[in-house]
Amino acid sequence: MENLKSKVDYYLTNCSYQKKLSEKTIKAYRIDLTQFEVFSEIYEKPFTKNCITQFILGLHQKYKPKTVKRKIASIRAFINFLAFDDQIDENPIGKMHLVFREPLILPKALPLRTIHKLLRTAYVSLYEKHSERQYKLKLRNIAVLELLFAAGLRVSELCSIKHPDIDLKNGFVKVYGKGARERIVFISNQEALSALRKYKNAFSRQIKDKGWFFINRLGNKLQEQSVRDTILSYAKTAKIAEHVTPHMIRHSFATLMLEEDVDIRYIQDILGHSSITTTQIYTHVSLGKQRSIMRKKHPRNKIPMRLELFNTGDNVRLSSEGEDSLQNK
Repeated sequence: MENLKSKVDYYLTNCSYQKKLSEKTIKAYRIDLTQFEVFSEIYEKPFTKNCITQFILGLHQKYKPKTVKRKIASIRAFINFLAFDDQIDENPIGKMHLVFREPLILPKALPLRTIHKLLRTAYVSLYEKHSERQYKLKLRNIAVLELLFAAGLRVSELCSIKHPDIDLKNGFVKVYGKGARERIVFISNQEALSALRKYKNAFSRQIKDKGWFFINRLGNKLQEQSVRDTILSYAKTAKIAEHVTPHMIRHSFATLMLEEDVDIRYIQDILGHSSITTTQIYTHVSLGKQRSIMRKKHPRNKIPMRLELFNTGDNVRLSSEGEDSLQNK
């Protein structure tokens, strides 16, 4: 399937240089398309309805719906590109119904007290006995946690921040999200800004040399897995039962903002969601807020009428403002 491999390479080059997609996205596309390439070796013609149907059926048997959806999207984009570029005679995927019901999985968010415990653990660790190098790394860890929660960033976005992208004087960070979409997120909390400034002062030379804002212990770009491991370590020290991830901190940010009555469209912009539908998942999460609203704001509260049961169980008294109590048997 040398011909298919060359088509995949050509498409990914186009995605990289013309569409300016991130390395992470290109890597995911390559995995998905290589999987299709290997599967289609048993078919004389890979770009047929039968080949693609059988490949997708196999995906459903192996992966969770969210993963299947992503892989189908990769294949669809690839074949649409080849058809538009006249590299294939017919677009088989255009005639296929590929929509399937994806179960709604609510994002896992942490309560504010858990975020507090996580941050407190990171700050307390700063004052333990350690070398100057360890002290600087702990400063960085605090800055990472503070920025994740202050701006609701994805971990990939945080690790990709470059030196010129963050303005601590005016309190904002320029973020490049999915699909190379750029957004500005303001950092208003003074404690978070202070932590970021102290970290920047400690790593100023490495930041200028490498260009990345967050630096690892070797002086290079901080990796996503390192952030995950650091958060897990703090969660374990804080005796937090949940398996805490950077994305859970992002979910917590969105959920808590919603509970503070922030308009969902503002939250959409801050999170960098291209569609309001993606953000609306958080409206299902805030059950505590819903309970509070129903208790305090429900119009039934304005109708002062209630039934009062006597101890005998035989009589009921109806109480209402402006009316005498009645007895009914």
